[in-house]
Amino acid sequence: MDPERQAPFVMMAKPVGSRCNMRCSYCYYLEKGKYSSHAKQTRMSFDLLEKLIRQYIAASPGPVVSFTWHGGEPTLAGLDFYQKVVELEQKYLPRGWEAWNNLQTNGLLLNDAWCRFLKQNRFDVGLSIDGSAAVHDRNRRDRGGNPTYDRVRKAAERLRNAGILPDLLCTVNSASLEDPIAVYEGLRALGTGWVQFIPIVVRFPDGSMAPESVTPEGYGDFLCRVFDAWVTQDLGRLDVQFFAETARVWAGGEASLCWMTPTCGRVLIAEEDGSIYSCDHYVDPPHRIGSLQTGNLGKLANSPAQFAFGDAKQDTLTAQCRACPWLSACNGCCPKDRFAVSRDGEPGQSYLCPGLERFFAHAWDPLQHVMALSREGKKPEEIMQVLRGEKITEK
Repeated sequence: MDPERQAPFVMMAKPVGSRCNMRCSYCYYLEKGKYSSHAKQTRMSFDLLEKLIRQYIAASPGPVVSFTWHGGEPTLAGLDFYQKVVELEQKYLPRGWEAWNNLQTNGLLLNDAWCRFLKQNRFDVGLSIDGSAAVHDRNRRDRGGNPTYDRVRKAAERLRNAGILPDLLCTVNSASLEDPIAVYEGLRALGTGWVQFIPIVVRFPDGSMAPESVTPEGYGDFLCRVFDAWVTQDLGRLDVQFFAETARVWAGGEASLCWMTPTCGRVLIAEEDGSIYSCDHYVDPPHRIGSLQTGNLGKLANSPAQFAFGDAKQDTLTAQCRACPWLSACNGCCPKDRFAVSRDGEPGQSYLCPGLERFFAHAWDPLQHVMALSREGKKPEEIMQVLRGEKITEK
């Protein structure tokens, strides 16, 4: 087998780099434009786009090749850019292969023409929305400082009307912690069937935390309260990514979320200037592993530097993590958040650890019960009735 095909990886492409039409208060990516080789970030050229698509397909084991289009705000690249994407994918896909595209967007530019194109070309869409209007509009404003919740909610409706059920990406920030159930109910009301929660952890150079950041304890409380609502009301109707990933691991499977896996480094970033970075959270000069201009994507993904980056996650676990009963579920969390100290005073502990420990302990019995009842052939509604009757989540 071709060595470039031995270790599958994900490529997250940033066709306009960090450019965005919103100014979210907790955004960590806007500043990344300073690392571009261009004087000003523009749009990835069609020449670079062709190299990206051709090399990524060549490095893929197939028969499905997954492309993720991210930002910044990737719709700023324009509809013609993605029409070119589809054209190039068809040009380079081997016979019998297919491309899967995911567009992660804030939704502000999605009109009927966009939705028709996305539906016709079978794009999956991730839509960023922070639950309730009160929480969303506190942090997610446009460049003019105006609230955006109503426009994003309408984008969700437009997508649904076009036959697309978007994945909802919801940050968990300090405002979210004030009323977790209101956040969850706001997402559930959109009727899309899939929710992903992303904790906001922003640390300033002086060691202080940004006011939008979650506290470990608050994050744990948020997860527990939302879990209780989900497992007794929405099992089989709504999927929450973190809960599904946790159940998969506890059932003997492997997590697909990079921060939950033993090692990382298999999600590379392609910036608008062709620069390739180790990770979305490490777009900086030390983690620039090459460029589409001069390098080969498959070789960069499987380079010693990239494997060393990924292996460091496991190699630098604290003694507390190695002895933790929940290690298989979180594997020490994302390296970017390992700036706390363990109970023994060892540096390198995840900032979120206390909250995750609480959640795993809280969710263990209910999820074990759900899995056991499912193996017996019980339907989701029957399982929820059992859980509600036993009040298992109150234990």
